[in-house]
Amino acid sequence: MSQPKPKKSALREWLDSVVFAVVAATLIRWLLLEAYTIPSSSMEKSLLIGDFLFVSKLHYGARTPGTPLQVPLTHQTIWGTNIPSFSTLIQLPMFRLPSFTSVKRNDVVVFNYPGDPEEPFEDPLVGNGGYKNFPVDLRTNFIKRCIAVAGDVVEVKNGLVYINGKEGETPPQAQLMYRLESSDLLDDRFFENEDIRDYGTFPGDTTKPNHFVYQIRTTPQTVDDLKKHSFIRSVTHVSQYAASAPEMGLFPAAAKQNPDFWGPMQVPKEGLTIQLDSANVTKYGYVIKYFDHNDPEKVTLDKGKVSIDGKAITSYTFKQDYYFMMGDNRYESADSRFWGFVPADHIVGKAVFIWMSIDPNPKSILTKIRWNRLFRLID
Repeated sequence: MSQPKPKKSALREWLDSVVFAVVAATLIRWLLLEAYTIPSSSMEKSLLIGDFLFVSKLHYGARTPGTPLQVPLTHQTIWGTNIPSFSTLIQLPMFRLPSFTSVKRNDVVVFNYPGDPEEPFEDPLVGNGGYKNFPVDLRTNFIKRCIAVAGDVVEVKNGLVYINGKEGETPPQAQLMYRLESSDLLDDRFFENEDIRDYGTFPGDTTKPNHFVYQIRTTPQTVDDLKKHSFIRSVTHVSQYAASAPEMGLFPAAAKQNPDFWGPMQVPKEGLTIQLDSANVTKYGYVIKYFDHNDPEKVTLDKGKVSIDGKAITSYTFKQDYYFMMGDNRYESADSRFWGFVPADHIVGKAVFIWMSIDPNPKSILTKIRWNRLFRLID
């Protein structure tokens, strides 16, 4: 007659429950959904600081772990410390599981920040450009909107995006610059009621009677609402930068451009072959060296030429797809205009819906939770 199994102690049952919960949460986080929060204003007003959202790994296919030696449910550091939560003693090739869609234009995407090796600054946490101190799957998570997919030619003119020579779709909550002309003097209360936080007298303001001109940053949706007021004479889109005024810190570093006038430039595509003249080396050399599955130690960029394993090459065929990402708040977004393309192996998932939204600066405790944003789909 078999002996009954000894009853587990309370401590053993508690440990078993914890292990099961951690394993289940890790699998869900890897394969299905992962929770994120919005820390910055780069996607306002589509996504607000304090929004909590779920990101689907199913849409684009989950990646197999590249860094398996990691504390479960952590990213770069152990909670509340600067202690690394991973070891790079084992690094595995990453593969993507089957998906039911691919990254499309205007998708809101979470990805690992690739960084630009040409960036002049060095962040002590992420290293120069973010690509040195962390493996791909543990680089800092960013969230932006995919503006152009692999093979597209992207250009920014007068603050508006053009894809393959045609004006691209502007998200209804994207924030752009406008010139507002009114027959009435507008005060702070008016702009607050219209949810316009960035406004001022337009440069070169007119002194005509009953003619008041303002520069505002707002959304196309709000512009439509403004035009319904009888005292609003016109609201027209303007750019903040002049085409002839290049800015420092944009990608590629040698190009004379600014956030409102950028490109044109083709987004690299798997199988696309380019000729490596000096112009293309300036545009794509960093991609070849750091992100296209080549050994950076064996790739040399020198005087407008590329060498691999000591052999100069005159053409190159890309090994994976890339994407061009921008924030909806285009004047407060560090994005592909500044640090370049996002490789396909850096894509984490698609942002699908907001499950909670907490205002970091509420007017009262009653408005701490933004109830109208709960369970809102992201488009």
